[in-house]
Amino acid sequence: MRISKILVSQPKPASEKSPYFDIAKKYNVEIVFRPFIRVESLSAKEFRAQKVNILDYTAIVFTSRHSIDHFFKLCQEMRITVPEDMKYFCITETVALYIQKYVQYRKRKVFFGSTGKIDALLPQMMKRKTEKYLVPQSDVHTDEIARMFEANHLTHKEVVMYRTVSNDFTPEEKFDYDMMIFFSPAGVAALLKNFPDFNQGDIAIACFGPTTAKAVKEANLRLDLEAPTKTAPSMTAALDAFIKETNG
Repeated sequence: MRISKILVSQPKPASEKSPYFDIAKKYNVEIVFRPFIRVESLSAKEFRAQKVNILDYTAIVFTSRHSIDHFFKLCQEMRITVPEDMKYFCITETVALYIQKYVQYRKRKVFFGSTGKIDALLPQMMKRKTEKYLVPQSDVHTDEIARMFEANHLTHKEVVMYRTVSNDFTPEEKFDYDMMIFFSPAGVAALLKNFPDFNQGDIAIACFGPTTAKAVKEANLRLDLEAPTKTAPSMTAALDAFIKETNG
């Protein structure tokens, strides 16, 4: 096995300073950024079928920039004016700052956690127990947020506003990769949807995160590289070490 062409199932990095470009140059390999999945909004009709009135809520919980985009997109489509006193609880500061794309950022109404986990927001939410929390979600999500709200007796509603769909390959696209890197179970599912008779052969498969690793194994595929690890906390660090060892 020798690695010369790698498919990374994510969008191309915006910055040329990405470690992926350093790896490509260092080992003289070609790295192609080609997402296997894409995110799309529900239609206003699909959203209304959930019988949720956004204006019944006083606080919105955002777990990603996707959730922000699709929340405000649906509000615009349904001609809903979000009140200026609406509060926003965001999983990270990066997500919180992204709100500026849609509303004026005011510290008194935007709150964020420090760990990237939803429970980091709990102390601030408990200080505001009278708020009614609305949580925009993807069609694929866990029960972690619901369990946290219920355990702490906070009024909340989870609502699906966007979904993950397969970003299908066209017949013209070459599929001549020596290695593929996945970041979500949905990406693995999209591979099998596009290529139901997929034969892995010598193609190396890498993944990031335990849930993606589980999906690879459940698909009866060989997992050649898994990150993060103690020695390789990022996918790029793991990839660098893997190519170094594989290509000699």
